[in-house]
Formats: sequence, structure tokens, C-alpha cells
Amino acid sequence: MKLRSKSSGQIIAILVIVLGLVGVGFWWLYSNKQQMAKDGRAFAHEATQRIVVQHDLNFFGSHLSPQARMNFPVSAQQEFMNDIVQMGSPVGAIDLQGQMEFQSQFFEPHGAFHARINYPVKYADFDLSISHPVGRWQIDTIGFVKQSDQLGSGPAPAAPPPPSLPPSAAPPSSAPPAGSAPPGAN
Repeated sequence: MKLRSKSSGQIIAILVIVLGLVGVGFWWLYSNKQQMAKDGRAFAHEATQRIVVQHDLNFFGSHLSPQARMNFPVSAQQEFMNDIVQMGSPVGAIDLQGQMEFQSQFFEPHGAFHARINYPVKYADFDLSISHPVGRWQIDTIGFVKQSDQLGSGPAPAAPPPPSLPPSAAPPSSAPPAGSAPPGAN
């Protein structure tokens, strides 16, 4: 009898230890996820400041992902930065909106961000997607679209008036209400 109570006490102690370790593991995963999301938002803000405000070509080139480097060779990076420099300095603060997501609940963070940047004469839309695959944050895609380059940036054209009926055409008849029989169909 004493052997059983000693054995069940050991099992309870092991269960408490295992549950404690699982709890600590979930706490660590959750706090790590929160920190990665905070760091990702901070990197997106830093990238926006360094690229749009400070026109830092070195920062831009050194933080591109391998695929983005293929999409933006050095000449395209320079052209992209020249488009931003031509707009001048932004007017007012840049309101960067976006969110961080995780591919597998706690790992592989990536984020998509957007800002409308106001300049003295017009505005531009700035889009940025980032990720943290191994060791550091990187820019996966980036876009800068000036107001004049955007489709439909001006006022929408007025809709054409509905076509008028020719004088000989009869006005459209309204259908009888549902459930009513046509006249003479008793």
C-alpha cells in the first residue's frame, strides 16, 4: 500500500513539473511573438524614415531580400531613390499603417505596411512588405507611386445620362405583382 502512494506522488510531481515547463514554453513563445511584432513595426518605421525622408540608398540596398535584390538591381535602386528625391521632403508626419502576421502562429513574421506621404505639391503612396526569415529584418517588396502615376487620381468623370426613348417607343410596362393572375386567366 505504501508503494502505491509513493509512486502516485512521484507521478503527480512529474506532471506538475511537465505542466510548468509547458506553461513556461507557451509564455516564452507568446512574449517572443509580441517582441518580434514590435521589432517588425519598428523596422518598418525606420525603413520608411531612412528611405523616404533621409533618402538613404545604402540602407535601402543593404536591407533588400535576395529576391528583392534580383527585382531591384543597383541601377533600379538608384532610379527608385531618384523618384523619391524628386518629390522633395515630405510635409508633416508620415502615418505608416500596417500589421504583422506570423506564418506558423509564432514563427516566420512578415508585415505589410502602407503610407500616403504628403509633399508640397502632391502626394505619393508608399508600400512596404518586410520579413524576418533568419537573423535580421529585410525588405521583400517596396513601392512608391506618385499621384500623377496613379490611375484615376483626378476627379471621376460624370456618368453619361441614361439613353432616352425614341418618341414612338412605348414606355416600359411594369410587370404584375407576384401572385396575381393576368386578366381573364381564371
